[in-house]
Amino acid sequence: MKRISNDRGQAAVITVMFMATLLGAVAMVLDVGSWFREQRDTQADADAAALAAAHALPTDLGQASSLATQYLDKNVAGAGRQITFSTANVPNDTVAVKVDRDAPGTFSKLFGIDSVNVHATAKARAGGLQSAKWVAPIAVNVLHPDLNCSVSNGRPVPCFGNPTQIDLEHLHGPGSGNEAGSFSLINLEMDNSGSPGADTIGEWITRGYDQYMELGDYNSVTSAMFNDSHVKGAMADRLDKDPVLLFPIYDTITGSGQGAQYHVIGWVAFHVTSYNASGNTGVVKGSFKKVIWEGVQSQSGNNLNYGTTTIELVE
Repeated sequence: MKRISNDRGQAAVITVMFMATLLGAVAMVLDVGSWFREQRDTQADADAAALAAAHALPTDLGQASSLATQYLDKNVAGAGRQITFSTANVPNDTVAVKVDRDAPGTFSKLFGIDSVNVHATAKARAGGLQSAKWVAPIAVNVLHPDLNCSVSNGRPVPCFGNPTQIDLEHLHGPGSGNEAGSFSLINLEMDNSGSPGADTIGEWITRGYDQYMELGDYNSVTSAMFNDSHVKGAMADRLDKDPVLLFPIYDTITGSGQGAQYHVIGWVAFHVTSYNASGNTGVVKGSFKKVIWEGVQSQSGNNLNYGTTTIELVE
């Protein structure tokens, strides 16, 4: 008797096996994708924690560690972490944050994989500025007494928060030897030998110069422009909205009058509380302030920052 072959049962078994394998592969792909997202999120958390810690560097390691810990406790609760400090340009200017946590699986448990460990490392550095953005065109003399209260890591430290004032250098003119407590208006466009108008000076005060200002020599602007309505309106606007301005610091003046050039060596933040601009006088009152500012970080530990620091991820 001839037996008739039937392959339908075998095909069904093969189909079931294929579908099980396919579903398992799809499930693993979903979990692997989830783990990659967890890895990216962990890296973002490590980056943010390192940047938070860098706000307190290089002077306060305890506060830096606390800032990183607070961020991680809030955003990555239960994760393992390691916070360390190192030196690049000045002592303790760099922080490294390592984060480890378990990323649970869902479908991978079918294959005996409950979770995988994801980890990330971020390194951030605080330093002085090689160039600065959003600068105001009001240059302060380096000899101002409240710019030099003490020295830390070879850098001058201003009398932060101490009420003070800077006086417009007007009657005597640049280079007269009367600049210790003074300020002058300067052209923030380094390669422009012309004098900007009062509306431009006012715009630079209202918004800050929208290009990166380098260290170097800058041309003077007539001091009488401080009494212009554009400039006075800009000062009033900053008092109402954001009274902290970034001022260039100069150490030497070459030439005199409209031909004077100011040698800018750094920047300092000034919290303006009031100003006066009338006739031949000009006074800006307030206090020097420690700030984190947008700029390009100096690669040299010798750059003077006067409390103005920029932070960036370096790894």
